Formats: sequence, structure tokens, C-alpha cells
Amino acid sequence: MSKLILLRHGESEWNKLNLFTGWKDVDLTDQGKIEAKLAAFAIQNLKVEIDHAYSSALKRAKNTLDIVLYILKNQTTIISDAALNERNYGDLTGLNKDEAREKWGDEQIKIWRRSYDIAPENGESLKDTSDRTIPYFKEQILPKLYNKENVIITAHGNSLRSIIMLVEGLDEQEIVNVEINTGIPIVYEYDDKKMIKKTELFVKRY
Repeated sequence: MSKLILLRHGESEWNKLNLFTGWKDVDLTDQGKIEAKLAAFAIQNLKVEIDHAYSSALKRAKNTLDIVLYILKNQTTIISDAALNERNYGDLTGLNKDEAREKWGDEQIKIWRRSYDIAPENGESLKDTSDRTIPYFKEQILPKLYNKENVIITAHGNSLRSIIMLVEGLDEQEIVNVEINTGIPIVYEYDDKKMIKKTELFVKRY
């Protein structure tokens, strides 16, 4: 048996400002650091030893994982890779989401944010994100789970959607409706190379 723990980073500076973030390398807010700590306490209750730790190359994900591993007193080396980065929002990056809706309309923003294969100008679609995230997951992480080793990944809404799409066997329509909250660990249990159980851990919010 092995466990895969997926964790979206805590609230970032641009989450707080309601801005499209994508590849912009912004840090956690104080609230985001609290979310990371609370997530760590929830993971601690699993009483599972984490064997491998992965994050995206963006500091909001890396710093979230630093906090989690510190609280767990786990000295596993973090492997950071851009394959796990958030979706690139292209020309939307840095724009306020409400102002973008006023400029392009709710429907167009919804298409850019929630369609599977339509990207904003100079950006990535969820499909584009999956095309880099899923091969990395299959090559670097799945073998460890199949070898009964426990893995944690801290990343982003869309890179984690890509992984969840594969792990849960969701189709292109199902995955776009999946919501992933900051700081809430999702745990998948594997046995005999099959995912057999999913649990979203309870994290108390303040």
C-alpha cells in the first residue's frame, strides 16, 4: 500500500489580489503560510512517512512544501520541476479577474479558465498543461507509488487537475469542473498498482 498526497499551495499574494497568476513567481501571504501549517497538521494525523516530495518550480508551491515537511520533521529532499508548474495564463497574467470579465465578458473568461483545450492568447490550455504534467507524473512518480512508497506533491490548481484526471480516470468534460482549494490535502491510496481510495482531509479554517 502507498499514498499519494496532492496539495495545492497556500494562498499566494496574487490569489489575495484576485489576479491571474500562472507562471508569475509570487510568494505566499501570511494566510497562505497558515494554510500550509494547517495542511501539515492534517497530514500529520495520517501517521504516514513521506518517502518522496515534489513541487513545481514556483516558490509558492516550494515554500508550502517546506512548511509541511518542517512540521512533519521530515528531511526528504524536495524535487522541484517546471513540469508541475501552474498553467501559463499568457496575456491574462497579472490582470484582475473581475476587470478581465468586464473587458471580455463572463463567457469568454469562463472558456479560457474552464475549457479543456482553449488557451488565452500566448498561454496554455488545461490540455497543454496536462501534456507536460502527466508524462512527468507517469515517469517520475507512479513507479514510486507502485513500489509502495509514499509521495507528496505541492503544485497548482491546473497541474493538479491534470494529475487528478489521470489518477481518477476522468474525461475532458469532468475534469474542468473539478475544484481544488488552497491548502486542502487530497490523499489517494494505491494497492497492487491501482488507486483504491480517495480522501480529502479535513482542515480547520480560521
